[in-house]
Amino acid sequence: VQLQASGGGLAHTGGSLRLSCAASERTGVMGWFRQAPGKEREFVTIIRWSMGRIYYADAVKGRFTIAKGSAGLTIDLQMNNLRPEDTSVYYCVARLSYSLAYYDPEQYGIWGQGTLVTVSS
Repeated sequence: VQLQASGGGLAHTGGSLRLSCAASERTGVMGWFRQAPGKEREFVTIIRWSMGRIYYADAVKGRFTIAKGSAGLTIDLQMNNLRPEDTSVYYCVARLSYSLAYYDPEQYGIWGQGTLVTVSS
């Protein structure tokens, strides 16, 4: 499985950006992690394809929305009310089945290329 991420860029505090990720094959779970400079990768959100269940990190709950894309095996991440602390490289991830430890980056063997999101204050 290959993942192709797109979107990101520069936004001001309170602004919005959208990320998209396309998978080459069907997977059980897709989502996003992020990594800020000097920090470890952290969970952002995932969606379970079959059940449509969604999980968010507390840091983004209420501001970010993940959804199935309109075309093919894609997901979109709408990021609203962005904050400087959201500045990170965002990585699309996938795995064939759901894991209870969905927040652990070690659970994901399929990663897309990172896309940079920068939020200025």
